[in-house]
Amino acid sequence: MFARSVWRCAGPARQSIRSYATEAPKSGSSSTPYIVGAAAVVAGYGGYSFLGNKSAASADAPSTKKEAEKLDKRAFTGGDQGFIDLKLKEAKDYNHNTKRFVFELPEADQLSGMNVASAIITKFKAADQEKPTIRPYTPISDPDEKGSIELLVKKYPNGPMSEHIHDMKPGDTLSMKGPIPKYPWEANKHEHITCVAGGTGITPMYQLIHTIFKNPNDKTKVSLIFGNVTEDDILLKEEFQKLERDFPQRFKAFYTVDKPPKDWPYGKGVITKELLKEVIPDSKSNNIKVFVCGPPGLYKAISGAKVSPTDQGELDGILKELGYSKDQVYKF
Repeated sequence: MFARSVWRCAGPARQSIRSYATEAPKSGSSSTPYIVGAAAVVAGYGGYSFLGNKSAASADAPSTKKEAEKLDKRAFTGGDQGFIDLKLKEAKDYNHNTKRFVFELPEADQLSGMNVASAIITKFKAADQEKPTIRPYTPISDPDEKGSIELLVKKYPNGPMSEHIHDMKPGDTLSMKGPIPKYPWEANKHEHITCVAGGTGITPMYQLIHTIFKNPNDKTKVSLIFGNVTEDDILLKEEFQKLERDFPQRFKAFYTVDKPPKDWPYGKGVITKELLKEVIPDSKSNNIKVFVCGPPGLYKAISGAKVSPTDQGELDGILKELGYSKDQVYKF
């Protein structure tokens, strides 16, 4: 069961945290060797490695003929595979600054090759750029979907990649490579997980949550705490509401916004210690995991920042104050 099925709005935050919208990198930096953001953390783009993980071949070694055939149909194979150009099939407005982009895989019967949890790297180079712009994103499409991959992209002022993608028209292409493995998931790996997200940090959480509830053999309980600036900034809310209806005993979402509308029934302000204490199972509970993803201010307040793609860093912030251990927390 959840810590509580309903919660009261938390009071003013004690922590000084900026709005939960992932900021775009400064316009002057087109190629970034280390990005902490909503989608992924990546290092060494030029050489592209699995950041200390096993190679694609060994990590995904097939145990059956069916699995081997499935691996043969992957568009993204990781390892030394270079960037591949995917054609934009469709772009749909999601809200005032976010769109859903569906890209075609090279073959109609191909799978993306994404695993859970993992991300892709996107790249483009404008004519007036000295270096290409490279950014990571976490797809929101089902890994088993054939023929396409879907990204949910928020447009940021002076965000070179998000502006470029938003300007794309059907038929245009975007270079991508992956998958970049993050947290390897298997059914019932944890009894209960809590996802703490801010802004577009929701995409890896959605990828993980969707995978859990898609699998009838996975009985993991899930809590989601999602902070945003306004109600309109909440991404994938309809999908989460459907999961709450379909799995009322196993999934609960908690929302909080900096600028709530009148009669807003959820949380107001940033994510607080009181809210985390109310939602996350006690740190002494068996086999729990807390996932964190969002802008730097959220990491600083909730868990402390990652040191590098292969180093989670020490646990800090509210989660440390509440008694959770480093092993109980994963920072996307």
